[in-house]
Amino acid sequence: QVQLVESGGGLVQAGESLRLSCAASGSTFSTYAIDWYRQAPGKQRTSVARISSDGSTNYAGSVKGRFTISRDNAENTSYLQMNSLKPEDTAVYYCNMNRYTGIRYTNYWGQGTQVTVSS
Repeated sequence: QVQLVESGGGLVQAGESLRLSCAASGSTFSTYAIDWYRQAPGKQRTSVARISSDGSTNYAGSVKGRFTISRDNAENTSYLQMNSLKPEDTAVYYCNMNRYTGIRYTNYWGQGTQVTVSS
């Protein structure tokens, strides 16, 4: 069973940076895409960034140019570098590891890490 563990959240001031990590167990990490989501209080969980198994990336418009997603397949870890943080970035951030083989869709969620940005 795959387990994902997020870390790196915390309380920062607007304009500061944080780097979130998503560490996965298992040996097939490189074959999965990684998505980072966030959920603010009272709001739906929304996609923030995605990195495919081939390394291609996509970002939500609200974070483009400020956040960078990356992956280290040797360490089974994905990172979300968040710069120029804003109070509206405050949320619980989750990583999701997913793969579609054409027959089966598999995905796993981490437990989330809190990011709080004060103004």
